Formats: sequence, structure tokens, C-alpha cells
Amino acid sequence: MADKTEEKPQKSTRVFINNVDNYTTKNFAKILDSCVVGASLVDFGEADVEEEEEDRLQDEQPKIKDATFQIVGTVSSQTEEKCSFISEEYSHLKREELLHHLMKCDVIIFDITQHADQIAEAQWAVSALHREMDTFSGHKMFILVSTIMTWAMSKPADKDDPEIPFTDEHYRKRKAHPNFHDHIELEKLVVKLGKTKSSLFSTYVVASGLQYGMGEHIFHLFFKMSWVGEVSEVPIFGDGSNIIPTIHINDLAGIIQNVIDHKPKSQYIVAVDDSKYTMEDIIKAITLVLGPGKTQNVSKEEIYLIRELTQTDIDSLLVNLRIEALYLKENFNIKWVSEYGMVENIEQITEEYKQTRGLLPLRICILGPPAVGKSTIAERICKHYRLHHVKLKETITETLNNLELCIQTEDMENDEGEAQEFLDTLKENMNENEGRLDDQYVIRIMRDKLRTKRCMNQGFVLDGFPKTYELAKQLFTGDEEPEDLQSKHEKKIIPEFVFSVDATDDFLKTRVLNLPETVVEGTSYTPEKFPCHLARFRERNVEDQTVLNFFEDLEIYPEHLEITSNDDNEYLLVTEMICKKVGKPKNYMPISEEVEEEERRQAEQQLKKQAAQRAEAEQREEEEEQQRDHRWGEWNQNLEEVRRQEHDLLESQSGPLRNYLMRDVMPTLTQGLIECCTIRPDDPIDFLAEYLLKNNPEV
Repeated sequence: MADKTEEKPQKSTRVFINNVDNYTTKNFAKILDSCVVGASLVDFGEADVEEEEEDRLQDEQPKIKDATFQIVGTVSSQTEEKCSFISEEYSHLKREELLHHLMKCDVIIFDITQHADQIAEAQWAVSALHREMDTFSGHKMFILVSTIMTWAMSKPADKDDPEIPFTDEHYRKRKAHPNFHDHIELEKLVVKLGKTKSSLFSTYVVASGLQYGMGEHIFHLFFKMSWVGEVSEVPIFGDGSNIIPTIHINDLAGIIQNVIDHKPKSQYIVAVDDSKYTMEDIIKAITLVLGPGKTQNVSKEEIYLIRELTQTDIDSLLVNLRIEALYLKENFNIKWVSEYGMVENIEQITEEYKQTRGLLPLRICILGPPAVGKSTIAERICKHYRLHHVKLKETITETLNNLELCIQTEDMENDEGEAQEFLDTLKENMNENEGRLDDQYVIRIMRDKLRTKRCMNQGFVLDGFPKTYELAKQLFTGDEEPEDLQSKHEKKIIPEFVFSVDATDDFLKTRVLNLPETVVEGTSYTPEKFPCHLARFRERNVEDQTVLNFFEDLEIYPEHLEITSNDDNEYLLVTEMICKKVGKPKNYMPISEEVEEEERRQAEQQLKKQAAQRAEAEQREEEEEQQRDHRWGEWNQNLEEVRRQEHDLLESQSGPLRNYLMRDVMPTLTQGLIECCTIRPDDPIDFLAEYLLKNNPEV
């Protein structure tokens, strides 16, 4: 029985990285954690031969376990979720505590490409380690990851030919951009301190080009603009002719690995890929793959209006520098991810961008009978996930308008004749079919819509289409059977989720009858047309091959949802059920500034609405007050007129009576009163009555 070989683990290399949760440093940590110490010392062309030799000798000697990199570092913000590739995380350390951790590391990496506030920290760290190097238990290495911007103002390497690029050999003649003087001073300090006792403490400066890949950082603005598709033309600031030195973030990590393994003689290493692309080249490549494919040159000053860009980002994007990384090409073994730059590898870069940021399309189809509320649900889903609402009628109208616009503006150049021909064909077909299109044209229009960059990027909600098995087959598989679809391009437009929304016929008919005439007019929801429309839908969905059967054949099983009332809360509940089934959004969500802006906009709208309501109420009250005053005035005027008329009437009626009293009553009555006053009887009333009776002229 053969003896079991024992693994002899080698000592792991402990690597410290500052702010290990940032874009650059996180990728450093992730790559180094997956690497084996010394792996870059083996030429990749000879790797297979050496593996075979190792397999032959593995039974003849004890197996040696490969040494690995143990990653530790500081984090800018402590989070509960810890990265699996980071052994230890530190936050809010005092410098004495930080030095204690640095002393326990074999390699110290400080990145100053993203945050200038790390320059002072790196300067202190390299100086403190240099002072303590006599107490080191072994060799330590300090690697400063700086930026190519310390070369930005350098004079041409060859005055007679300014297009000859700089190389590592020219680093002593480099001249920094005005905003990067602190960077170059730190570079000089790091190189100087590494020359004292390189056997104990070696130092290196890696001058990185603008980093890209794995979700993007400085170029993220252009990726996001193209992905979201809210602008028809992606801006190029200036004429776009400036050459931008770049490096894929994983290739930069590979260069760091080579520095650690090789311990090179040169302390200054330029880290750029083998490309000489301009800003225009890069932005056009991004927007062609992700966006509308159109760019627009704007003034350089407009770049300062972009909120997402820092001053460092702006300076970097406007740099114009030709530089080559000769040293690493001649001395390092790098397994390049993107050796020839962004434009050459833009398909791979955009795929990394989408995968890293979780920007994946959501494709949803909502089916159901007419008037069941598909569009209401679709609109809410689109708003929640930021998807595109695809409706048949609107898509046909949009296609016709776009064709006419392209022909008018001659935007399609050589394709103008084809656009005119297609437009004429569509119009002729619609005239022959009373405004409707044949299925072949409907399928072409809908397929083109689903293949647009915006639908392919963010995704879509298909509203009520396709209606039949045959239409679904033509739209998603062409002439192929569903089971042969796996290798087809159409797979990228097939919905991932299908929801069948239904309700009883009585409910739908009642609902349509209660719709306002303004909504019903010109649609199939009239009392005469709707029953036939609904009946056709029911007939199509009792056949052996329905549109739902098509999706089931593709192993996409529809979710069935029932609508039982017109209550809006039920539609909210249905929307929540769909969102729960679909899961979290895979698109850009509003950033905090956008959320605040939206909240502020809504608050302003609410205030304006309240102010308008108050103003309307005040105006209405003022008008009512004026009307009350007017009515009160009219009432008073009418009352005075009535009083005058009554007075005149009384005057006219009282004349004869007064005459009668003055002539027949008052003389006798006056004499009786005088007599009564003279005599003053005990009972004056009785006395007066007797007097009038005795002295009655009639008697």
C-alpha cells in the first residue's frame, strides 16, 4: 500500500490594502485572493508543460501546498456584509494602531487614484515603515498605485516628433497636471525611501492609466447614459481627439501581482494597455454597444455641469497623453484581460459592466381579456422596474412616425430608400385592410421594437400581445419550433415571466358599460363591439394551441391572476403579487439626489396645488361675496320700491276717509273733548259718549 504524501503548506503572503472596499482596491483584493504566490513567475506559454512535469513527479516527492495571499485592509465604511476575499477589515484606526497592523504585513498597497485624501495617509505610512525597517522580521514591500496624471503636462519625448510616446524610462522628466502635484511628490518620496535598504524595505510606484472594467468607475457616466437611454446623443466633451491612456482593472491587479512576485529592479512602472484610443473612440464604442449609437460634441466647459464627475475625474477624462508600458511588456508575465484596450474588447467590457452592476433586462408579458386592466397593471410594473411599456397600437404608430422622421431628416443615409419603401408598404397595407396591418408586418414591427437597445438593456412589459399561438411562434421563434430555440437570437426577446389576468364575462361587460363615453369613443369598448371582441378572445383561448400553451412549451409557466372588483386596491395587490414573483429590480434605481429631487418636485407641486386651491377658494368666496352684496342691494332697492308703492296706495286710499272725519266727525268730537276738559267728570269716556249721543248732528 502506497504511503500517503503529506501537504507542506507554505507561508501565505499577508497583503495590506487601504480602503479595500473601493472600486480599485476591491478588485485588487479579489484578484490577489484568487492567485497563488509566485504564479506570475511562470511563463503562461510554458504552464501546460510544467503542469505535466509536476503530475509526473507528484508521486516522487511530498506535495507542497501553494502559498496564497492573505488580504487585510482598512474600509471607508463598516458594513455588516464582509467580503469573502478579505481576511480582516479595520475602520477608524488611530495611526499607532494602523502601524501595528502594517508591521504584520509583507506587502503594503496604497491606492491614491480615487481619493486624494489618501495621499497624506500613504505618505505617513511609507515614512513610518521606513523608520521602523530595522525592526522588520523579514522583507517588506510598499506599492503605491498612482495615476498617469503625473505625466499629463510632460513635454514630448521627441521634439521633432510629438507623436512618439513616453515610456517608463522618461519618468524622471515627467511633469504633473497642476491638480496632481501632491501625487508626484508622494511618488518621488516612495522611490527615494526604497533606495536606503532595499533588502529590508523595497518600494514601487505603479502609474496607472484610467481604469475600466468590472462595473466601471471613471467611464461609468457614459455607460449609464447609454444604458438608460434617456438622451438621444451621448456627449463628447470638446472635439474628443485627446488620447486617453487606459488599463483594465483586472490587468492592473495582474501587474500588482507581478510586482510582488518579481520584485523588479525598476521602482517606477507604467501600467497602461496597448491602445491609443481617443475620448471619441471610447465613447462611440460604448454607445454603439449599449445606447443609441449617436454622439454629440459639446464644449469642454459642459463637463463641469455633470454632477457625477469629480474634479479628478474631469482632469483625467480631458488628459491627452501618449505613453507605452515597455517595462512590463518585457519583464512581466501578464495574463491579459484587455491588452488592446476598451474599443477592441468593448463587447466583453459591456458584459462585465452589466453583470457586475446587476443590470439585467426583465422581460414580462401580461395577457388577458379586453378591459381586464392589463394596461393599468403594466404601467405600474414599468414604473416600479423602470421598464418599457410595449403596446401594439402605440408601437405601430411610433414606427410610422420614426420612418417619416428618418426620411424627412435623411437620417438613415443609404437606408433612406429602404425606409421609404417600407413606409409605403405599411400605408398601402393599412388602406387595404381598413387601418389594420397584416400579421407579417405586425410581427416585424414588434420584433424590431423588442430588439431596440432600450428594450434589450432594461427590458419590457408586453401588454396584451401576442394574442395567438401562431403570432407568438412567429414573433419569438420565426420558423423554428419552440424546442429548437435555445441557440437562436430571439431567445433574448422571449419574456421570462408571463402573467394571465382574467375576470368573468359579466364583470367585464358591467365594467365596460360604466366607462365614460370619452374613454369608450373610438375603441372596441362600445356596447355594440365589446361582446364580439370578448367572444373572439374566449374562442382563441379554448383551442388546443393557445398563446399560454406556447409559453408552457418553452417551460415558461404563466401565473394566473383573477380580478373581481374595480377597487384600485385590488390592482395594487395584483401588482404587489407580480413584483414579488419577479423579484428585485435589475435596473438603475434613483440615486439619493434624484429621490430628493423627485420629493422636492412633488412637494413643490403639492404646494402649488394647495396654493391654487386656496386662490380658487378665495376667488370663489370673493365672487360669492360680490353676488351677495349685489343681491342685497337689489333686495333693498326692491324693498324701498314696495314701501313707496304701499305708501302711495295708503295715501290714495286715506284721502276720502280723512275728508269724511274732518267733515262729519271731528267738529262734534272736538267740542265734546273741550267740554270734557272743562267739566272734568269722574268718568270722561262715559261723559264723552253721552255728549256725542246728545249732540249727534244726524239726530
